[in-house]
Amino acid sequence: MIDRMSHTTVWVLDQDSARSFYTGKLGFEVRTDVVMGPESEGGIRWLTVGPPGRPDQELILADPAMGHDPSTAGQIRELVAKGALGTGVMATDDCHATHAELAGRGVEFLQPPAERPYGIEAVFVDDSGNWFSLCQRHPA
Repeated sequence: MIDRMSHTTVWVLDQDSARSFYTGKLGFEVRTDVVMGPESEGGIRWLTVGPPGRPDQELILADPAMGHDPSTAGQIRELVAKGALGTGVMATDDCHATHAELAGRGVEFLQPPAERPYGIEAVFVDDSGNWFSLCQRHPA
C-alpha cells in the first residue's frame, strides 16, 4: 500500500540557480546532486533538496529536458517562465513568522499572509517563476 509521497518534481529554468534559491533562501538542504548517464551522451542531472529534518520529503529540481523531447521541454520552460505553474503547498507552524523570515532573505511574495477557511496562507514564487502556497493550517 502507498503511504506517502517521497519526491515531487519542480520544473526549473536553471538548476544551479534553483539550488541556490532553495538552499540559500528557503533553507532546504541538498539531498542528491549527480549526473545520471554519461555526460557526453547528455546525462541528466538529478538534483533533489528537502527541508532539514524531513528525509522523507524531497523536491526534484528538474530541467524540463528531463524525459521530454525538445519541443515539449520548450513548452514547459515557457509555462514556468510566465508563472503559470502552481507547484504545491508548503506547510509551516507560523505563517507570519515564516513569511517575515523568507521575505528577509529576498523571497518574493505574491500575497502576504491572509486568513483563509483552511488556515493562514501566503503565496511566493521561486527563482524560476513557480508559485507555492505557504500554509499554516487551523488546528483540527
